[in-house]
Amino acid sequence: MKSGPVLVRMLAVGGIVSLLLLAGCGGGTSQSVSNQPVNSPPPPPTGGSNTVPTIQVLFPSCAPAGEPVQLTVVGLNFVASSVVRWNGSDRPTTSNGSINGLIAQISASDVAAAGTAAVTVFNPGPGGGSSNPSTFTITTGAVDPQSIAVDPAGKFAYVASLGCDGGSGGYVSMYTINPSTGALASIAPPVPSNDENTDSVTVDPFGKFAYVASSGNVWAIDFGSVLTYTINPTTGALTSTTGGINATGINGTPEFFNSVALDPSGKFAYAADGGAFPPTAGISGGSSSVSMYTINSTTGAMTSIGMIAAGTGPDSVAVDPAGKFAYVTNFGSNDVSMYTRDATTGALASIGTIAAGTGPASVAVDPAGKFAYVTNFGSNDVSMYTIDATTGALISIGSIAAGTEPVSVAVDPADKFAFVANLTGYNTDGSVSMYTIDATTGGLTPLGTIATGLSPTSIAIHPSGKFAYVTNSGSNSVSMYSIDSVTGTLTLIGTRGT
Repeated sequence: MKSGPVLVRMLAVGGIVSLLLLAGCGGGTSQSVSNQPVNSPPPPPTGGSNTVPTIQVLFPSCAPAGEPVQLTVVGLNFVASSVVRWNGSDRPTTSNGSINGLIAQISASDVAAAGTAAVTVFNPGPGGGSSNPSTFTITTGAVDPQSIAVDPAGKFAYVASLGCDGGSGGYVSMYTINPSTGALASIAPPVPSNDENTDSVTVDPFGKFAYVASSGNVWAIDFGSVLTYTINPTTGALTSTTGGINATGINGTPEFFNSVALDPSGKFAYAADGGAFPPTAGISGGSSSVSMYTINSTTGAMTSIGMIAAGTGPDSVAVDPAGKFAYVTNFGSNDVSMYTRDATTGALASIGTIAAGTGPASVAVDPAGKFAYVTNFGSNDVSMYTIDATTGALISIGSIAAGTEPVSVAVDPADKFAFVANLTGYNTDGSVSMYTIDATTGGLTPLGTIATGLSPTSIAIHPSGKFAYVTNSGSNSVSMYSIDSVTGTLTLIGTRGT
């Protein structure tokens, strides 16, 4: 489940492109740009001479050390012969007139070490000259992590991060897991997702593939995607496969994938198309549907088998352990959509909705398939449900208090404990609420809370039930915890940068 405090989005309205920066970005620098007509040519030179260019925005404005960058520079007075310079040296540059921009190729050696670089644009004579400098930041790792997943064997972990501008192309960080201590060790550098608003990551049941959901393109109201990576079974390294999913939603609207889940057989995948805005923005969009796919068992490739309507702003999707039912939280309509699942075709069939709290953000089903839990971002609580084993319908058994802005919930493999990550505002110390689960009723009993880093967004439990991991979007880190097998309490064992 993803949920982040960063929102960077281009809205195309009436032929005018406006850059909307609703919040600061973790580890990056907020920038603004005045409205410019789409597809308008650069202003003509005065008196037969080129003018001095102006840089307004860099996308991205940061990247992890060691990872090459395709840099987009947006500004004024660019010409066909404009060149982007990196610390004063020319870089391969092409024009993109549709955004009054330039595209420059920045090599891995340019960003080999953490630090900053000065980006300028040079227009040759007659006239011309060098633009104002704009700072590009080279970070030690990926910025603004949103989601974490652990492979079924418990050997590797993967973190999806938005990137420094919250939508200019994210990254996936890779880790090995020490089986004794639970500590994460980086497989560096993070790999680019090459898509906007990289929101969530999940691993297939056999540990062969990882899927990364993204909720849209920063330059327009555009498609989200689900990208596929193969997993090296020895090293855990990811390799991007060709293709990916970019599709049109219900009634021709773009899809903005917030999360993706697979069925237990690994043959089918389901993506929540809830909008390009994170729950922290309180805005819903997209096609308000669930996309359904078959998965090629050899390549991991996804093929669409259709869509089915959900509520307003579907945000998180979960499939029960038996693969019979699926559940989707609808952030905008404050309810949960319930579905039965055809085991042969993978198709979902609606069995209605059930009320949740305010702003339901994440759903988890316990390993026995008896109970479901939903975090309610707006009402600061967790809705609890039993599952009808025959129909799949959820039956409310009440709610229980969580911390401030709960965004993610996970249940341990032994079905004894539940854990909830509480965002607690932008760049604020967050927490994890800990609960025991009544094996008969499914009711939760609070065990207290434990501190996380800044603005936690996602929580995952190791398959052994010994460890828990929390992504911290504000501090660009993963908090690592051990789990007491008797009491369920967490103990911090360290943090790891993304």
